[in-house]
Amino acid sequence: MKFDKEYFKQQSFSDVELNNLKAAIIKTLHIASSNSEPEIIFHFAYMALLKIGIYYIAKEGYRIKSKPGHHIKIIDTLSTLMKNDDIAIIGNNMRKNRNLDIYSISVIITHGNAQEYLSFVQNIFNKISD
Repeated sequence: MKFDKEYFKQQSFSDVELNNLKAAIIKTLHIASSNSEPEIIFHFAYMALLKIGIYYIAKEGYRIKSKPGHHIKIIDTLSTLMKNDDIAIIGNNMRKNRNLDIYSISVIITHGNAQEYLSFVQNIFNKISD
């Protein structure tokens, strides 16, 4: 895969750095799964998805640059690397809902929706952890 130089910078990561990134994912998933508020479950599941993308991209020897559109790039790149179109579809839906909740109208995230998103993200994490 060719990484877009506008959004990615080549960088090597040590095993310690990769393990720290993975630990951050685990912590974020724990916060999501141990909470009962749908909004908290949703937001932490979304953050975990981004952290999974950052970790997986780091394993490829790149880091994401912080600039407008970088969340889309993380999600789409993770989808491409894992050969899983659902990551792009569901991940971008999560991103849009998060943006609507923050910048526009309040999006109602039900407990069921939040749990579905969390389960989806946990399954992705399980696949990269095998």
